[in-house]
Amino acid sequence: MTLAADNPLIVQGDRTLMLHTVRTLLDELGRPRRDAQGRPMTEEHPRFAAARDALNAFAELEKSPDYLHTYRLTPVSVWNAAALGLSADDILARLDEFACVPIPRNVESEIRTWIERYGLLRIERVAGASGARFALCSAAADALADALAHESVRKLVTLDADGHVWLEEHQRGSIKQALIKLGYPVDDRGGYLDGDPFPIVLKLATRAGEPFAPRPYQIEAAHSFYRGGSVLGGNGVVVLPCGAGKTVVGLTAMSLVGEKTLILTTNTVAVRQWREELLDKTGISPADVGEYTGEEKSVRPVTVTTYQMLTWRRSKTDAFEHFALFSRENWGLVVYDEVHLLPAPIFRVTAALQARRRLGLTATLVREDGKEDEVFCLIGPKRYDVPWKVLEDKGFIAQARCTEVRVPLAAALKGKYASATARNKFRVASENPAKIRVVQQLLERHQDGRVLIIGQYLDQLDELVRHVRAPLITGKTPNAERERLYERFRRGTERILIVSKVGNFAIDLPDANVAIQISGTFGSRQEEAQRLGRILRPKSDGSAAAFYAVVTLGSRDQEFAQKRQRFLTEQGYSYEIIDSSQLEASVGA
Repeated sequence: MTLAADNPLIVQGDRTLMLHTVRTLLDELGRPRRDAQGRPMTEEHPRFAAARDALNAFAELEKSPDYLHTYRLTPVSVWNAAALGLSADDILARLDEFACVPIPRNVESEIRTWIERYGLLRIERVAGASGARFALCSAAADALADALAHESVRKLVTLDADGHVWLEEHQRGSIKQALIKLGYPVDDRGGYLDGDPFPIVLKLATRAGEPFAPRPYQIEAAHSFYRGGSVLGGNGVVVLPCGAGKTVVGLTAMSLVGEKTLILTTNTVAVRQWREELLDKTGISPADVGEYTGEEKSVRPVTVTTYQMLTWRRSKTDAFEHFALFSRENWGLVVYDEVHLLPAPIFRVTAALQARRRLGLTATLVREDGKEDEVFCLIGPKRYDVPWKVLEDKGFIAQARCTEVRVPLAAALKGKYASATARNKFRVASENPAKIRVVQQLLERHQDGRVLIIGQYLDQLDELVRHVRAPLITGKTPNAERERLYERFRRGTERILIVSKVGNFAIDLPDANVAIQISGTFGSRQEEAQRLGRILRPKSDGSAAAFYAVVTLGSRDQEFAQKRQRFLTEQGYSYEIIDSSQLEASVGA
């Protein structure tokens, strides 16, 4: 390996990766060039973007301040890379390519160990005198012995005199959960039950008569999941940006499987959107698409429901009344929309669904509860991923300009902020009334825009309604009223909508081209992904989208905004940071 001293990457022994985003400009004598204030002059490091894209395949971004981004190698990040076909040599070659110092030996050793462990233990269906049974197998006897040394594994299996390690079908999920905690990601080749046949044919044109065909990456994603119907596929996660057509990937996968399908999504609006897409882009008749929600409970060959519906119970000690939906029909495929939001009870029931094909769809695998390993072992590994900027460059999603507007805390609130608890400091700063003036200025800047204003706190949003005179949609807004307002926005009758956190999920508003975020959930990258995704549908005129985050300067609000920005950095976006006085000057000009 030949190291380049000006490469941007440092690999540390604790598996932290430090990526420089800029480099210092030097004069002809090799000294730092300085600006008029005497500060060193910098430019974006010419290898930063390539290094960032390489690291995203196998490392997790942890911090992204302006000049130095911090990534970390984890077992799950490396195993997801292995599922996409990367070897240890591939990962090490990419690290070598961008590193300015040698890779520590222990890091190389850990990467090789993790890769070797991927699929070292397998679940297989083994034929026997009494019929086929499930067995835990390995070509490495020491790995199998190591796993069986743990009570968490041993209690789930039965050993016979011939050395077979048997498990019951309903234990497939539980043993994968136990083994991944021990550092063994299981390759489940036990196969799937055949669901009831239900052929699904994609249309060549939508109901409006417009030509329709899945895009090449959507077809590739569906086939990467299905793998020709073999035991090598049939489970896993497809990662694509909001606006890139994950629903079409789901429809394409359904056409490949050709069996009854259960679709789980985030809310009733999303249920209706799935239904519309099914009827618009497939040959399924309306009578064959069921909606299982609080308003209607029809079960059909293709049934769409919500996570909230399935996890509803009368009290914390009662049973989940609607879990029977999972076993009520002979489903051949279960689709988990927005799989990064999967609630814990659904994980538990999914552990018993390992004989069904399972497809997860998401814009980000990041879970704020750290349960990426549960998604990996119960839904499946990452099967397909395309960086957002790649799809943007090809015109499949809109270009986006991201701006953070920093607003001073209103003078009257400084005492309240200083005396508040850490949690309440965040709320005081988030609800800073000075943000309303900034929103008004942004609306003036985008007088012809189709604008979504998104916030966390209802009191703040109610106050904003009084100043902006735009309709507000919250979790309490009846579904019929939500859909009426969304339709008015699509037609252009309403140009501005104010939405609470319901705006994070599954809103099909393709003409939205401006999003203004005035408050958000602490440090949630999931939320940032969803909110940016609301404006990424390609625009008919090819124009760019604008995403604004309005934050209170020097506060907890700004600290958490920096955490949310990690998602944008992962996807190749950068923030322009301005203060409210700069915005006022630009609007006035």
